[in-house]
Amino acid sequence: MIPAPAKYEPMIALYREWNGRINVVSRKDIDALYEHHILHSLAIEEYVRRYYPDGFDGASVLDLGTGGGFPGIPLATEFPTAQFTLCDSIGKKVKVAQAVADGLGLQNVRCVNARAETLAETFDWVVSRAVTSLDNFYPWVKGKFRRSILYLKGGDINAEISELVRKCRVEPGRIRTWRR
Repeated sequence: MIPAPAKYEPMIALYREWNGRINVVSRKDIDALYEHHILHSLAIEEYVRRYYPDGFDGASVLDLGTGGGFPGIPLATEFPTAQFTLCDSIGKKVKVAQAVADGLGLQNVRCVNARAETLAETFDWVVSRAVTSLDNFYPWVKGKFRRSILYLKGGDINAEISELVRKCRVEPGRIRTWRR
């Protein structure tokens, strides 16, 4: 297990507290919260800093299917000038995400209990962690972003990308994969 840097201890403490009330992280996985959830979410930070030098500075970011706040809350701590909208259709998960954001004093986070299709705004970026297959996810956010989608997904995703290209008519040259 990878030890968490001290700056993430308050976040971990809040998740432990809230997870005892409303289960948003598997009870078997709560001891690996930093490695499996926070650090995993921060892979987006590394990617953005590497490939987009201006990154999320001053940007609006939609975290769709945020659950209890992943990847949005770890990213909001690293990009304080960006405005994050954390969206999930399950109210109790949004409640936890809002409580953690409030507990950390994150002024750049807004949590909404909604489905993607009902959001009226357009965002600079959309981020998410393996909410569904790419061909299901893309129609939910099509037209809702100006820059790009950053979607964390494990395993061999070639078949999913092929299906996305086929069903949603996304140009293959617009898709980039990154193995961390």
